[in-house]
Amino acid sequence: MRYSMIFTTLSAVLVLSACERPSTTVVTPAVAPATTIVAVPGPAGPQGATGATGDTAPKGDTGATGATGNTGATGNTGATGSIGAQGQTGKTGDTIVVVPVR
Repeated sequence: MRYSMIFTTLSAVLVLSACERPSTTVVTPAVAPATTIVAVPGPAGPQGATGATGDTAPKGDTGATGATGNTGATGNTGATGSIGAQGQTGKTGDTIVVVPVR
């Protein structure tokens, strides 16, 4: 991981320098534009009359407001749990000694 960036950089430099080719420039001569005949209009005539103004469109009706939803009912409180029975007192017994064997 320590040398991976250096190795990658050197590899890229070698690959890109190996692809170097001498540049050749090709000059294409410009094509002369074709001669076209353009019709030029005569003097402008008088301005025409202004057209009539259109009618204003009527406004649409506003939609009705939706009904408010019902409020949910409050849930019941859970019952209190019962207390468990008391455990028995431990019994006294013999003492066991474990002796490890070597």
